[in-house]
Amino acid sequence: MRRVGIIGASYTKFGERFDSNMQELAWEAFNDALKEANIEKDSVDYSIVSNMGGWSSESLPAVIVSEGLGINPKGSVRVEAACASGSAAIKLAHDIIASGQADVVLALGVEKMRESPTKTIVEYIGRAGNFMWEFENFGLTFPGYYALYATAYMSKYGAKEEDLCEVAVKNHYYGSLNEKAQFTNRITLEKCMSSPYVAWPLKLYDCSPITDGAAAVLLASENFIKEHKSEAVWISGIGYATGTANLSKRDDFSGLDAARRAALQAYAKAGINPDRPASQLDLAEVHDCFTIAEVMAYEDLGFAKKGEGIKLVKEKQTYIGGLIPVNLDGGLKAKGHPIGATGESMIAELYHQLLGKVKGGRQADIKNGRALAHNVGGTGHYAYVTILSLDRSDHA
Repeated sequence: MRRVGIIGASYTKFGERFDSNMQELAWEAFNDALKEANIEKDSVDYSIVSNMGGWSSESLPAVIVSEGLGINPKGSVRVEAACASGSAAIKLAHDIIASGQADVVLALGVEKMRESPTKTIVEYIGRAGNFMWEFENFGLTFPGYYALYATAYMSKYGAKEEDLCEVAVKNHYYGSLNEKAQFTNRITLEKCMSSPYVAWPLKLYDCSPITDGAAAVLLASENFIKEHKSEAVWISGIGYATGTANLSKRDDFSGLDAARRAALQAYAKAGINPDRPASQLDLAEVHDCFTIAEVMAYEDLGFAKKGEGIKLVKEKQTYIGGLIPVNLDGGLKAKGHPIGATGESMIAELYHQLLGKVKGGRQADIKNGRALAHNVGGTGHYAYVTILSLDRSDHA
């Protein structure tokens, strides 16, 4: 298996992108990644487009993107793993290169969610589980799913709504420092607490937005990187797991079993001690589609013991200077959540963080040279944990 590195990455401004179609969004991300990698588009051997779709006009996004980027007739494919589609694309790109089938692969996520009305989008996302049992019989929406986790967590560990709002306050703070974020406004605890309920106990500021956007990551083999003298960040471990489609078959509603399993796989591959991973990482991007999801991620990843995730954010241990900074780009909560592009945008953020290229007061202190991306699809239906390293000898 060959070592695989990232040589360029970028994401577009996230938000309501009525100014651009799917091809234009894809090009915006891809062109910036190409410039950063200092290669020509002809160097790309294969492209993987992550897209959940259903709400946009294009039903064959990989075809549209390949043509728009001018990389035909190179091969391409679309992948879907719900909100973890971007990390699934990274995994596939990594494996294609590691196995020797290509030297440079593009993983590009893109969504035009705002091409459909809000009610349609809410229905499509609400179908992301066991359709007949949960959506048809009980009418669960996506906020409703995570409200089940929030109420279970609050009941088991005594957490309060204010505790969840602390996550929103942190992520809006860092989103305000990120010019590409959908929301660049800071909020107070009081503002979060006074926002209307979406699905009790989750309020408006506990929920990530509906987003358009694209993100591109260029992965390359070690030989290509050496030959082109490229600056690279290496993939040192990828873990992955799937959860049950039907939530009633799950034993625990205070965390995600798939995420825990994915984390342990990634730690084993990267040589990270699962008992104290935070001490070996410089920062993390975690899947905060709702504030409760970020709290559960702290515990599923081993940053905190069960029931103690709330303490991390209340004590500002997930801010810069704390135990492990989390979501310094604003996270899904403030940066935005264009479902198929979210995973690549996480990797792009960590790539720039590890290389010390992030501006605007949100650059983490890089000591260990390692960072982690935690990307969940659905309500724990898919989970991917990807570890990046500045050390080439770290190897997935």
